[in-house]
Amino acid sequence: MSHRMERVNQLIREELSRIMQREIRDPRLEFLSINAVETAADLGFAKVFVSHLVTSENKKEILQTLTGAAGYFRGELGKVLTLRHVPELAFYWDDSIERGARLNRLIEEANRDSVNPSGE
Repeated sequence: MSHRMERVNQLIREELSRIMQREIRDPRLEFLSINAVETAADLGFAKVFVSHLVTSENKKEILQTLTGAAGYFRGELGKVLTLRHVPELAFYWDDSIERGARLNRLIEEANRDSVNPSGE
């Protein structure tokens, strides 16, 4: 990935985070984290990966809310980014934090078992 694309991804991530923190008052989007943005090379489309810091139980509802507000987010990005075309936004759930926590638990369990193989 080129340096320019990395910078565009970072700018979109930062601005979307700012918009959600300061301008959105929807309780479903509180504690939402934008983990990554992957923009297509032609800047026509951007995948936005999100997770919730508290729960992942309502992920379908959260993604529907974000998808419904994608036009608003795109308009707000157009006001602050100096791009000829602001990409269409698509939101995806990022479960990497959950997978990482699960792997950490498994590693801890394996370490405990290797230190105390009899289970005492």
